Amino acid sequence: MTTASLIQLLTLSAIWGASFLFMRVAVPVLGPVWLIEWRVLLAALLLLLAGRWFRHTLRLRTHWRYYLVLGLFNTALPFVLFAWAAQTLTASLLSILNATAPIWGAVITLLWGRTAPAPRVLLGLALGVAGVALLVGLDASTLQAGSGLAIGAALLAPLCYGLASHYAKAFAGIEPYANAHGSMWAGVLLLAPALLFTPFTPLPLGATPTVWGAVAALGLLCTGLAYLLYFRLVADLGAASALTVTFLIPVFGILWGHLFLGEAVGWHTGVGALVVLSGTALVTGFDPRALWRAKGGGHG
Repeated sequence: MTTASLIQLLTLSAIWGASFLFMRVAVPVLGPVWLIEWRVLLAALLLLLAGRWFRHTLRLRTHWRYYLVLGLFNTALPFVLFAWAAQTLTASLLSILNATAPIWGAVITLLWGRTAPAPRVLLGLALGVAGVALLVGLDASTLQAGSGLAIGAALLAPLCYGLASHYAKAFAGIEPYANAHGSMWAGVLLLAPALLFTPFTPLPLGATPTVWGAVAALGLLCTGLAYLLYFRLVADLGAASALTVTFLIPVFGILWGHLFLGEAVGWHTGVGALVVLSGTALVTGFDPRALWRAKGGGHG
């Protein structure tokens, strides 16, 4: 891996890890649905500009149904679930639970294919469950009223990612950029009717710069720009090596939550995260050594 790719990988991990911080800041004021509508709209507009610049097309007449389904499970539903959970759970815990997406993907694949899982996968699933149980059982935020539903929502969100990933495999001919761009606009459309039933809380004047700054960062930086950076990493390193971002996001999620929100980082947070990520690595068959061999290997 080149030095440039390593910097991009760490930058992307830091950006996606910060998304949980920005949700925690903005969701108490805007509410989950309004926050995510702003997030996907800003991201869609940024990706539209990038698409025009790089001359990417969506082919809406052919793929609009696909984008709607993908937008539901890869954008609208998981984003809202995480935002709703962010009203109760810490950014640290949310970032760790987000890393269970590959584990859910493995479960879906096993159920869909009705095949016997390899021992490695079974161990990974067991570690994932154990890690989540450790985090949930010892995290102070899970003792608050309504935390059980919030934890359920934060686990359903990565399940949605797993469903979206499995669904997208049937449309392998559609480029990754089109997947991201199309799913963002689908998310905008799917969430719009819900806005009619969701009260919009007027923003306190003193909180406006902070909240709208968090919204802009969440939409433009953590979603639109992050996807463009991810596509660049996939092109440079390959999809398998780019998967490393899954393991680094919780590191930054915990760091940002501690630095900017004062979230406590106990021993259970580190151990629980390590157990969850170990399970994810086993389920996906991820070998960190492959990262350094990507595209010729070595440092540069």
